[in-house]
Amino acid sequence: MKTTRYFEEQVLRKRTYLRRSWCEEVLRQPARREVQPNGRIRHWAFVPELGKYLRVVTLGDGQTVHNAFPDRDYKESES
Repeated sequence: MKTTRYFEEQVLRKRTYLRRSWCEEVLRQPARREVQPNGRIRHWAFVPELGKYLRVVTLGDGQTVHNAFPDRDYKESES
């Protein structure tokens, strides 16, 4: 999995509970995908171990992970 320096140095340090395998699974099988105005792409999928939807934000290539966090506001009906 490709990542940005920000993801490695900031996101993983602040969110120690995050697992790379969860991010990889979200990218493989997203429940929803949305392009942001800045060209980055949001991907969501439910992570049973987390009990929530995980939002993974990639660069415009759709592969390089820039950010990831549980999305408290995600609703299944949005997909």
